[in-house]
Amino acid sequence: MGKYTIRVVTGDSLLAGSCNQVQLWLVGEHWEADLGKKLRPVRRGTEFKVGVPLHLGRLLLVKLRKDEHLGDFDWFCKWISVRRPGTNGEALFPCYSWVQGSGIVCLPEGTEDVPVSPSKPLIPHQIPRNPPSHSSPIPCSPSRWGSWKDGLILPVVGRTPWDLPKNERFREDKDFDFSFSLAKAYVPGWVGTCTPACKVGSFLDLLALPFFPQVGGLGPQGTLELTNPVKRLEDFKRIFPSAKTALAEKVRNSWKDDALFGYQFLSGANPMLLRCSSSLPARLVLPPGMEDLKTQLEKELQVPLVMLKLQPDGKLLPMVIQLQPPHHGCPTPMLPSNPPMAWLLAKTWVRSSDFQMHQLQSHLLRGHLMAEVISVATMRTLPSLHPIYKLLIPHFRHTMEINIPARSNLVSRWGIFDLRATACLTYHSLCPLADLADHGLLDLKASLYGQDALRLWGIISWYVEGMVSLFYMTDEAVRDDPELQAWSREITETGLQVAASLLVTQVPCLLRHPVQLCHFVTMCIFTCPGQHASVHLGQLDWYSWIPNGPCTMWKPPPVSKDVTEKDIVDSLPTAHEAHMQKTFTKFLSRFQPIMGWYSWPRGPGLSCFVLPFSGALGQHKERYFSGPRPQAVAAVDQEIEARNAGLQLPYEYLRPSMVENSVTI
Repeated sequence: MGKYTIRVVTGDSLLAGSCNQVQLWLVGEHWEADLGKKLRPVRRGTEFKVGVPLHLGRLLLVKLRKDEHLGDFDWFCKWISVRRPGTNGEALFPCYSWVQGSGIVCLPEGTEDVPVSPSKPLIPHQIPRNPPSHSSPIPCSPSRWGSWKDGLILPVVGRTPWDLPKNERFREDKDFDFSFSLAKAYVPGWVGTCTPACKVGSFLDLLALPFFPQVGGLGPQGTLELTNPVKRLEDFKRIFPSAKTALAEKVRNSWKDDALFGYQFLSGANPMLLRCSSSLPARLVLPPGMEDLKTQLEKELQVPLVMLKLQPDGKLLPMVIQLQPPHHGCPTPMLPSNPPMAWLLAKTWVRSSDFQMHQLQSHLLRGHLMAEVISVATMRTLPSLHPIYKLLIPHFRHTMEINIPARSNLVSRWGIFDLRATACLTYHSLCPLADLADHGLLDLKASLYGQDALRLWGIISWYVEGMVSLFYMTDEAVRDDPELQAWSREITETGLQVAASLLVTQVPCLLRHPVQLCHFVTMCIFTCPGQHASVHLGQLDWYSWIPNGPCTMWKPPPVSKDVTEKDIVDSLPTAHEAHMQKTFTKFLSRFQPIMGWYSWPRGPGLSCFVLPFSGALGQHKERYFSGPRPQAVAAVDQEIEARNAGLQLPYEYLRPSMVENSVTI
């Protein structure tokens, strides 16, 4: 009883408001109060007081319905807060979605303090117990699976971003920034039709114009490069970006060094390939007279194809490179003692192959597409009231729309995915502790990626355990939650398909206790922002200098060791291809506009340090749970910053302040 203070907050974008009237209800433990049509959410925020003659008890829900009497204008509702009579605290009811149509929307309180059993929802009729099959002929929705190629993991249904529901599409600021930044990379450079010069199957050939298929006469900036072909390695300096990073400068100056070549397998743009081995791979064939090298390799072997030796000072140096599978008449492996140009060409071939594996397997498959599987499965099986849904939803923002052009242009058009790539998606491979152990790199101090991946996993796990413990106090609470069990099966058995048999052997068919649940949820969160950041943020650093990561190679691998600089240049991308690589590397590596900075007071003396807001891990604006935000990320961020201060090549790709909260680019 008494006057309640209601605050309704609308989104920040230009078209977030609505001129439709909105009716509100307050639902408490004892009664439900109809507040009538009390607002038109045109402005960013509206606050009003209303008298309620009933004793509602603890508030559980706010219900709202948008009136369509004068037309239907969508409304983006951020949240609603309610202050009860005689109290200073507010109850928060998060929404963060578009309100469309005239149906009733129920917003539960975002409390962290009161355990609620997800298996006994507050409003049972809102929970979809039987989500529709992915084959049912219903309109496109994020809760429907699509299909593209037999045997590949499933995507969301839809061919273009406009096929997605409004809640899954870019908002105005993101849409403008994405389109404007991509258009800015292009100027009218060719008249008529321009056919990409890359080989079919190279990554950049597929990426050339996926977002602007209708502008065949446009090309990237730097048209004059067509009239100035690359004749020497030094000519690639013309294509080196002006907005380069300090690390990119070091790569350009030291790309020929064996130490930098080996470092990239540990902590470069793609640290996912290095594997320790205790025996020589069967495909490595050493000719007679190299018995001493074979004996040494059997002691120091690191990976197939490229054999590297870990030095006492932590440097990883290449010892042997075999570019072709063994066959009759195949060339002998390349050695550091070979002529410098022959050895350099062999390393360049490895870097080009690593570029392809990085972009298609580590980045697209393990980063983007895995995040999409998790997000679609979550939308299909977990209602918005579910605590696990609220834990995960901040890490899915923009993922659906950013994946559609990448998937349709990189897979459907050319079909270049190898099914063996999806078979590598074991549960262990998605968890850094198990993955590093499987690769034999768990205790390798030289692996900065490994150190920071474990740090990031640790703070995510700590936060997840704290939240899960509020809602799942017993094993029975986990086992008896049908939505939760359906969610885990939807990811492993349906979405991943090819990898399902491998995943199911490592993950129980049922989530049986809170520890298991915490580990699974941590894996989902780490995969979306963390794993993606580790293979996304380093592209500008390591691929700006084209010879260090060429998008394609024009000549076959060398068969002799009589190699000149011209042979290397003729093998590398043309000026056109190199400029395309630079343009898209710069575009895809940039920070998103929601990544800003602010000062945060720390400690009793209120000294300040810089933290990112909004887009960084754990710093999203949306508050799906009430209560203070965890500050553990700040300590980890400072720890990594202090370590990097003493390094010649700092590793920052998994600093929490650098990791975006979701896959947004």
